[in-house]
Amino acid sequence: MNLVRLADKILVIARRDLLTAMRYRAGFWSHVIATLVEITGFYFLARAVGPNYRPDGVSYFPFLLVGTSLYGFLLMGTNAFLDSVREAQWNGTMEVLMTTSTPGPVIVLLTAVSAYGGRIFDLLLYLGLGFLLFRVPLPHPHVAAALVVFILSLLLAVGFGIGAAALQVATQKGSGLLWLFGSVVWLMSGTMFPVSVLPPWVQRISWLIPLTYSVEGLRAALLRGASLGDLSKLISVLAVYAAVLIPASLYLLSATLRHARLRGTLSFY
Repeated sequence: MNLVRLADKILVIARRDLLTAMRYRAGFWSHVIATLVEITGFYFLARAVGPNYRPDGVSYFPFLLVGTSLYGFLLMGTNAFLDSVREAQWNGTMEVLMTTSTPGPVIVLLTAVSAYGGRIFDLLLYLGLGFLLFRVPLPHPHVAAALVVFILSLLLAVGFGIGAAALQVATQKGSGLLWLFGSVVWLMSGTMFPVSVLPPWVQRISWLIPLTYSVEGLRAALLRGASLGDLSKLISVLAVYAAVLIPASLYLLSATLRHARLRGTLSFY
């Protein structure tokens, strides 16, 4: 597909979603308040645990703040792809969209891409409110390393999101499977507590989950000042996961869309 035409389509969808968001300002402020309440709850949880508990050598509140913000971003980003397919199935436009000149996987990507702008804003809002309002010290954050880890994590979220969209097309039960997947990942990836407290056999499974590397890398860069060199092995693992996951998920989505067309189940939900 022509890159200029693709960029035009992305801008049109982003403009549509921005105008929609501007019409619901009350929803924006309620979201800000809900985020603040959640962060405040984590702050008092960290105070209840006490200052002597320092997982991975950092205070518990920033440990929680980074882990929960990244987990929420990746889960909601993944869910954006599933929602785009499910909404098209509900309103009966799925079959029409799949008959246009734009390839099916590209349509799914386009409908979800602007949602990622909102998810990135949510992540920055979460971290900004947490670090600024509660005066969390950041002695020597390594911004470049944090940015590289975040970009690779974003690519992983896209890969998982495309896979979730494929599951929705194939089974019409993608949301339930995503909830189960998210629960397992939340438990094993070190979001709320370090992986080291898990049983040894569970730890081995945890280090097969890409989010574990994402959370560990972002914490190390922001809270301990780890450089790109310090995180080279972790970054390499994330890059390999992304290089394998995105092509595999695109192939899976193309195959499920083709199969659903043949069976006439594109609009089933």
